[in-house]
Amino acid sequence: MSSVKLHSAEVVGINGEIIDVEIDLSPGLFSLSIVGLADKAIDESRHRIAAAIKNSGARQPQKKNHRVTVSLAPADLKKEGPAFDLPIALAYLLVSEQTKFDPKGKIFLGELALDGSLRPIRGVLALAIAAKEAGFEELYVPRGNGEEAALAGGIRVFEAPTLLAALYHLEKKECLPESSPPAPETLITQTVSYNDFADIRGQETAKRALEIAAAGAHNIILSGPPGSGKTLLSRALPSILPPPSREEIIEITKIHSIAGSPSKQNGIIAERPFRSPHHTASHIALVGGGAFPRPGEITLAHRGVLFMDEFPEFDKRVLEALRQPLEDRVVSVSRAKGSITYPANILLIGAMNPCPCGNLGNPQKECVCAPHHVERYARKISGPITDRVDLWVDVDPVEHEKLAADAPTGESSRIVQQRVTNARNIQAERFKKTRIKTNSEMGPRHIETFCKLSPAVSAVLTNAAKTFNLSARAYHRVIKLARTIADLEKSQHIGEKHILEAVQYRPKVKN
Repeated sequence: MSSVKLHSAEVVGINGEIIDVEIDLSPGLFSLSIVGLADKAIDESRHRIAAAIKNSGARQPQKKNHRVTVSLAPADLKKEGPAFDLPIALAYLLVSEQTKFDPKGKIFLGELALDGSLRPIRGVLALAIAAKEAGFEELYVPRGNGEEAALAGGIRVFEAPTLLAALYHLEKKECLPESSPPAPETLITQTVSYNDFADIRGQETAKRALEIAAAGAHNIILSGPPGSGKTLLSRALPSILPPPSREEIIEITKIHSIAGSPSKQNGIIAERPFRSPHHTASHIALVGGGAFPRPGEITLAHRGVLFMDEFPEFDKRVLEALRQPLEDRVVSVSRAKGSITYPANILLIGAMNPCPCGNLGNPQKECVCAPHHVERYARKISGPITDRVDLWVDVDPVEHEKLAADAPTGESSRIVQQRVTNARNIQAERFKKTRIKTNSEMGPRHIETFCKLSPAVSAVLTNAAKTFNLSARAYHRVIKLARTIADLEKSQHIGEKHILEAVQYRPKVKN
């Protein structure tokens, strides 16, 4: 045969794209060329493939007097990464009649080492999902990628340690074991150790605000002097979040696999992410992008927590980039070569000082900042960002008596997490016929449907909106926050006390 076609896939954004790997053999002086907008890693694969084929005991391309042309289609899509090594090698062995197997319904992924062994690749879950949706029946991946790929479901996954092992399986000489995803009870487990609420003395108001934030996935900012416990509280927030569902585990794993982030259980991430970028992080590091776009910290925090310590110290461009994800829960990255939209359904928690020295309003220390410095510091957070944050909480210094070893401790994170989980279950039932999952995701139509207010409650909200000069966006966010407070109390209706508590979390200064 003079030409054959196999199938592979590559990541585009956070999704997989099926790639046809075509190879043609024709007589003439030897050459091996790869066409189809291939990057340097693919171009160098010629040498890896030749060595892997030779060390697997087959006849390598250089030994024959023929021209080898490899085409990666569609030709107008940029190809990158080493995942095409395995299909190209198998296609060459097939076209040179050194093996015989039926490639129909099969898709191949894997990077080849010089000795013919296969190395794991990133983004395999997204590629497995794309292969399943395209109707492929079998997926061949390197050892170490099997469980992650099998999480997609609906497609048979085979882990191959070497090129030769894959070949023997395809020739029906020796069978590879079929991979299966881990059992659900081993997946939905918190494996990361976070601060426990019981270890935090005092700060009952802040703990209450964090519970509300976790219950409805509301954004929150903690403001207070240095050493008051803002960071400690922030790092305790993940401990009260409910474990992710199987659908969310797939989302989280897919994103982190594409980004090449370290994984926990054989490539599967079974806890909600907690991302904490430094305040010197660049705009691209947070939003994502680059010459070949990659997810940024906002997307890596999808379905989890994005913690921004020293919130006003982030670059102005970085802070303003939060507008779209906080409102639309996606991040759009536009480049000359195309536009990509990344998911960004995050719970933002920020920690900040009230002024540059940090002691404004501190009863224990005097603020040494000039008034114009305090004003300039406050202006670093724009009105649109302020509007998009649901809870603004003042964190006062803890009294020394509460820090004593014999001082009473508060509720543990496990107890608070149970209340949060109950509130999330109420929301899941409420929104089961919609695409949203939490109160914070509600739009104006959802608010009209699910947050009906009595005339008395509506009057309380109207008076509060006038007093605090709330924008239309802030007005709706107060309603959503009140709905979450009511859910924590298992109340079907939003009452006056729920509205009043929600209003007290708005900034104490007029926008």
